[in-house]
Amino acid sequence: MTLLTQAVMVRANIDIDRMSAQRKVELADEIHAGQPNLLASILVLPRYGVDMLQLEVPIHVLLVAFQAMKHCGRALPTISEDVQEICLQRLTATMRFTEGVPPDLVGQMITKFCVDHPERYLLAFVYGYLGEHDLLRVRTDAEKYLLLACLNLVECVAYVGAQLQSR
Repeated sequence: MTLLTQAVMVRANIDIDRMSAQRKVELADEIHAGQPNLLASILVLPRYGVDMLQLEVPIHVLLVAFQAMKHCGRALPTISEDVQEICLQRLTATMRFTEGVPPDLVGQMITKFCVDHPERYLLAFVYGYLGEHDLLRVRTDAEKYLLLACLNLVECVAYVGAQLQSR
């Protein structure tokens, strides 16, 4: 069951789009206090070749995701580096699984992955936002790391959300 519903995601995206730069900085301070590892996973991207203009995309994704977490009505625990590593390993294993598979079958696998994903609305938002900024084709290593950081953020939220719901 999804923690971040479609309505929550829409509200969070609208909130961020309407925020002033100062309010976004204040929200980033909240993220630093509540989810420092998520923030760090985005802020480290320039070390991997992501330029400042590209960095705006994963920052926006993080702001929207965090705002959605605030709106969902459940307090999510701080996502640890261990959770990030587990989720990244699972994500990369899923991506490797599609290597060598015919393109039409890959398309079906991706569709099933998205439809069945525990945080499908967050995932749809991330794919849509990355697509709007032409960052899904992965032409450079920097784009690869940016994509992985954004998708891993989704996986981390799904992971801790599933833990919350199982309690």
